[in-house]
Amino acid sequence: MDPEPFEVGHVVREAINILSSSRNGVQISEALGTIKCYLGGTENQAPLKEREEFTRVHFSAFLRGLVSNLSPDWIELLTSDQQKELWDSFFLEGPADQVFLVLLDSIISMGPSFCLMKVISILEQFLQTGGMSALMWEVCHQQAQAGLPTFQETLLNKVVCLPDHLCNKLQGNNLPIFFPQNYFPLLATEIIQVLQRISDSLRDGLDCSISFVSQVLGKVCMHGRREEILKVLVPRLMDLTKVDCIWQRICWRLVECVPDRWIEAVVCGFVQKAPGADVLSRLLGNLVVKNKKAQFVVTQKLLLQQYSYATAVLQNLLGYLALDSLRRYLLIKVLKELLETWGSSSAVKHSPVEQQLYVSKAILICLSHLKEPEIESNGQELLTSMMGGMKCHLDSNLPRVRRLGMIVAESISSRITTDGPCLKFQYEDDDETRELKSLQQTALLQLPVTDLPNHEGGEGDMVKSTWTNSCLRFFHSDDDLIPYDMSEDKELKKMKVPVYIRDCIEVLTGSEDMDKWEATMKVLESLIRRNSATTREVSMELAKVLLHLEEKTYIEGFVELRKRALVAVTITDAVVQYLTSQFYSLNYSLCQRMDILDVLALAAQELSQPQASGKNKPRSTQSPCIQTVPGSDSSQNWRRIVDERIKSKTRRLAKGQSLVEPACGPNKFSSLAGHFFFPLIQNFDRPLVTFDLLGDDHLVLGRLAHTLAILMYFAIHTVAAAAMGKSLLEFVWALRFHTDSYVRQGLLSAVSSILLSVPSERLLEDMTDEFLETQSWLADVAEKDPDGDCRRLAWQNLLLMENLLKKLRSVPS
Repeated sequence: MDPEPFEVGHVVREAINILSSSRNGVQISEALGTIKCYLGGTENQAPLKEREEFTRVHFSAFLRGLVSNLSPDWIELLTSDQQKELWDSFFLEGPADQVFLVLLDSIISMGPSFCLMKVISILEQFLQTGGMSALMWEVCHQQAQAGLPTFQETLLNKVVCLPDHLCNKLQGNNLPIFFPQNYFPLLATEIIQVLQRISDSLRDGLDCSISFVSQVLGKVCMHGRREEILKVLVPRLMDLTKVDCIWQRICWRLVECVPDRWIEAVVCGFVQKAPGADVLSRLLGNLVVKNKKAQFVVTQKLLLQQYSYATAVLQNLLGYLALDSLRRYLLIKVLKELLETWGSSSAVKHSPVEQQLYVSKAILICLSHLKEPEIESNGQELLTSMMGGMKCHLDSNLPRVRRLGMIVAESISSRITTDGPCLKFQYEDDDETRELKSLQQTALLQLPVTDLPNHEGGEGDMVKSTWTNSCLRFFHSDDDLIPYDMSEDKELKKMKVPVYIRDCIEVLTGSEDMDKWEATMKVLESLIRRNSATTREVSMELAKVLLHLEEKTYIEGFVELRKRALVAVTITDAVVQYLTSQFYSLNYSLCQRMDILDVLALAAQELSQPQASGKNKPRSTQSPCIQTVPGSDSSQNWRRIVDERIKSKTRRLAKGQSLVEPACGPNKFSSLAGHFFFPLIQNFDRPLVTFDLLGDDHLVLGRLAHTLAILMYFAIHTVAAAAMGKSLLEFVWALRFHTDSYVRQGLLSAVSSILLSVPSERLLEDMTDEFLETQSWLADVAEKDPDGDCRRLAWQNLLLMENLLKKLRSVPS
């Protein structure tokens, strides 16, 4: 008699032969019924040993024979109940891992046929009836018993890539259950079912491995499907781990067992999906302490190497580090590294403002979680970092960056100073500022109510004293001033306002009467504009006085009053040559040089505006204006003007009431454009003893680039426009790789002005090489520049160039 293994194998082969050759329904059903005995679950099931051998050795081969010999001829010989009992049941009740592989391999290898549709239908039922949870449960048992790693790796790839295989195979005929948006949520539900069975096993004292489930989770997240799987998985785990310590251990183990190559995707997904730091702590446990890769992801990648996550994610992440004593050392470590980045002059210059905002938010959140002992032990280090970082930010040309530095410095100051004055700056209060300040509220609530400071010396007192002495020169607070009793004050008698320009000069240069000095400043601009003849006689003297004038008493808007008076002098009697020569002279402060640039820009704008006949009035209130209020970023207003002209170059058809024609008049700037422009651009590369545009004075260089762009913009239709454009393009080309983003923004604005103001035919005929080189540089900036505004300006210029070329091509030769 043949040995038993031969008997089982022989029965399987006989059944497959019958399926391939017989057309007798009774014979087919008997053959399938015989094999069904080896599957179990029937009254006359085979002995256990034979059933184990069948599932271990012969089951996959039988399934493949079942599929390969499937035809409508013999399947129709079976009734509907027989098909479910004797065909479907092998796929829905047999070992799920083998069934899944056979079904998927068969679908991939088959062409369009009845057999393909039948197998797809069975796979659909397999998924709908819990086949994936059965599959993962079987592999978990195999891993606990040291199963075959190669087979499990194959199975893992098939499970994760099933939607890709089915989409490629079925294309337009694909079933909804195989769509990624449906399949991965189903897979998440099946994972929960497996974890429930693992939980039950642990409660019964049985060993069970969770590694395969972790691998499925990791590979799905790595393949870009973490949104689909975690939107189901995380909420269920949140509920299950609330009060059950075993479920907490299972959840921690689930993430801990994810292979290192996939841990980043899983951790990022959990951080994003968790609705709070406490939930994240419950789901991840002390993963960052146990797993070095997870620690690197949490403390480095998510905080220092990207900046795309929302504020809520940062709060989750840093709150998670703060919630457990074993993780708090990482919170301190992260704060120090964030402050190092925040205080790096290179990072402030070269990283996008969005990234600097992200780092600033992270610092503020970290500070909000610090406890008093941690602040005391790290106070000196925080102070040192704050001083260096504050200087880097206040040196920046960008108002937004300066404001970030002020807010962070204020926050650090408020945390490490409890018995003295804190830093206080003045800055614009907008949505971003309010959000940043809101991140400090937790810290403020945590601060204890302290008694009056004692006078006992100590290390902490030394730190605070050093802090106070170091910072007093950085701020001024009106809160420290004691108000005077003004109840007995009487209204001052009215001051006689000067009515002559020469009287104004005398008051500004020699008078000690502060009331008269203030009144003179307030009326000076209107006097200059009303008395043009007198102004011309003393214009040089008046311009010199105004340029060197310093504030003797507080006047609201003093800088603007002085600047407007200088503009009025320049308009009335062009002292342009004096101003441009003084820009590169010795013994001027950076503020004075930037004032010169602002005055030239404002004067150019006013001169270029058409005036109503016979009237000498300021520019139309409806025309775009360049604002140079102290502390504001005039380049933003300048770009708004450029955007308006770009829009104006778009043709639109309108019906209804016709537009009112603007007032027409001579462009006074036309004859003066070269006098404004060329003296400014000639000497930028010649360093002076106290002034080096190509060195440390990049703030002035950036303002110069923006001013040249403005002058170029207002030189449209002037004779000098082409020559100005060529010189400005050379200026741009010489500085195109400047490290400061504000300078690069000015250069890109200059390119916009050239494209808008220089006649297109002159650009392409006289500056062909420069045009093409600039186009290539702009494409590089648009793709690679770290500053978002620079990229936007580069794309805008490329669009202008493309429109210009299209326009020229459309003109008949």
